[in-house]
Amino acid sequence: MTDSPDERGAELRDLFFETSQELLQALNEEALKLEKTPGDEEIVRVIRRTVHTLKGDAAACGLRELSELAHQFEDALSLEGAATQAAVAEIAFAAADVFVEMIAAYRSGGKLPSTRSLSKKINDLTAVPAAAKARRTKKTVGKAPAAKTSAARASAKAAALWTEYEKLAMTKAQAAGLAVYHVVVKIDPHCAMPIAGRQLIYNALGGVGQVLAVRPDAKSPAATKQVEFVLATAQTVEQIAAKGRIPTISEEVTVEMMFAPSPAPKQPAEETGFTPETAAEDLLEVEASVVPPLPIAAPGLDPAGTHAVQENILRVEAGRIDNVLNLVGELIIGKSMLQQALIEFSKRYPKELLRSKFADAIAFQARVLNDLQRSVMKIRMVPVEQLFRRFPRMVRDVSRQCGRQVELVVSGHDTDLDKGILDAIGEPLTHLVRNAVSHGIETPEERRKSGKSPQGTIRLNAYHHGNQVVVEVSDDGHGIDAQKIRAKAIELGMTTPEEASRLTEAETLDFIFRPGFSTAEQVTEVSGRGVGMDVVQSVLHRLKASISVETHPGKGTTFRLKLPLTLAIIKALLFWVEQRLYAIPLNAVMEISRTFESEVHQVDNYEVLQLRNQVLPLLRLGRPVPDGDARRSKLFVLVIMVGERKYGLLVDALEGEEELVIKALDDQTFVTDLVSGASILGDGRVVLILNLPAVVEHVARWRPQQTGQSNSGLLLTPMDRVRLALSTNAGGQA
Repeated sequence: MTDSPDERGAELRDLFFETSQELLQALNEEALKLEKTPGDEEIVRVIRRTVHTLKGDAAACGLRELSELAHQFEDALSLEGAATQAAVAEIAFAAADVFVEMIAAYRSGGKLPSTRSLSKKINDLTAVPAAAKARRTKKTVGKAPAAKTSAARASAKAAALWTEYEKLAMTKAQAAGLAVYHVVVKIDPHCAMPIAGRQLIYNALGGVGQVLAVRPDAKSPAATKQVEFVLATAQTVEQIAAKGRIPTISEEVTVEMMFAPSPAPKQPAEETGFTPETAAEDLLEVEASVVPPLPIAAPGLDPAGTHAVQENILRVEAGRIDNVLNLVGELIIGKSMLQQALIEFSKRYPKELLRSKFADAIAFQARVLNDLQRSVMKIRMVPVEQLFRRFPRMVRDVSRQCGRQVELVVSGHDTDLDKGILDAIGEPLTHLVRNAVSHGIETPEERRKSGKSPQGTIRLNAYHHGNQVVVEVSDDGHGIDAQKIRAKAIELGMTTPEEASRLTEAETLDFIFRPGFSTAEQVTEVSGRGVGMDVVQSVLHRLKASISVETHPGKGTTFRLKLPLTLAIIKALLFWVEQRLYAIPLNAVMEISRTFESEVHQVDNYEVLQLRNQVLPLLRLGRPVPDGDARRSKLFVLVIMVGERKYGLLVDALEGEEELVIKALDDQTFVTDLVSGASILGDGRVVLILNLPAVVEHVARWRPQQTGQSNSGLLLTPMDRVRLALSTNAGGQA
């Protein structure tokens, strides 16, 4: 059973919405290059080609307004002298923004944005070349035209009718040893379905060669009367004409050679890059009713090479990969169940001979499952370049708004990261980069006074560090003034002068992540509302990630994001607190130590432990034992790293290491940020996975207020909050 036309059209639009993002990104990148090197005709040709592809794909999907606007811009770029105008880059930026808004409106079914302003800019772009052409035409009035040969007339016709890309395809075909023909087919006026007949003619001519161009547009009134083709083929004129004659459809067929094949081509077809596929892929302008949309080649790449790569690329919806990953997770749970059953079997029947066979089979299954898991995880991994590509345009726009001169330097763009994490950090990274421009980089005058270059630099870098990916946003601005942060925090009532005087620099810098905190003197479109940095931290907490700040006054600031490689499957350490089982990511655990309750001390209401001549801040998840023997009770201390700081996590007992499949918790039924997910063990037990950054923040926020109170007071411990969330969920209350 075939799909209905509506289903095929919806699928075609979904494909266009996906591929158009790549085209618009390429348009922004080329516009940035053109802004740095105005008048570069090669860059303008790449922009024109990108817009041409966008136009053709939009027309194929029936997005008429977008196709017409892109066609208008492409025509303006094709005019002689347009490439040398300084306004081309600005218009390209404006066009990219309007195209984005139009595609968003098409996707959501909303109202299309106004295109008057962009159309006016495009018309202004065409005015100068048109005036120059009129002056040249006036100078040649009165001169008799010279006689033209048949070949010259053909070349003139090619120049008049066909675009630059189609003429390039003709040249490639000729260099590959093929003749290029101009085929005109008059459609029979009595044909009942001329549009369908037009398709049949196209199919027939495609059987003897490669159709490089088609005129007129299928929506044109003239499309039902006559159709013209440019055909590259090794067949004779008679063979072409015979194919074009279709009873009751074509009335007359005219075939004229435009370019004879090169007698001794300098390069074979494989080296010139001309194949039927690449010619169509790169250069053909087609209508939706004639040929389905063709694969989009990245601008500036070799067509043949691009096509060879695209044959090995399969576009798959991310949801399908998530389903496969979820099934792999279920298999891992099944593996844990089998291993648990084998352990119980071995205890009950220690001398059974089948026990070793079962163990070998389970070990083999575990190896295959591990390979399967790694393969699926690699499918979800994408280079951070996909995220970094959006920032050059954004830095350019924000720096202009703020009156800064900023250069963006990107490195580590080939570092792989989970697609889900990459999408989630897009907004936090945008906030950091915008803040680096508006808060970090000084104005050109201030930089000159400080002995710096007028142009500031922002660096984006990504690299692997153990089982994490680190993304850094650095600037060479004036840095962050800790004294100014303290003063602003006191002014906003976030701390008292006495408490502020005892804060370390790292604790002071943590204020910038508090909701409503901002040091901007006035509110602008870019900054000053106190919204942004708290969003960064909350998003990173949900991702089980952390952020740290390193600043040097007068030299600059670096924000360092530490991200997990994946959110689906982790190695975890399981432990007990107050008779409940919990887990934390194993890569966060630096070491495990034992201590006594008597060795835990309080300093300024903070519990600390002296570990190898170091004072380690402690995080108590539960409550201390109130008995008289509590001072002699043993404790396990998990030394963990959150951001750039070490903490000691006090737990009652250890369960062991386990590979856990993270199951997301419904925010509507389980409301606490201290738990990032749950998992099912092989014996059916459910274990909660703690969100370490949120636990640290909770303890740090409440502990200074415990003056005069013991830990057994009325304040809720982290585990109290978790138990409360569990009991609320069990009671059926949101």
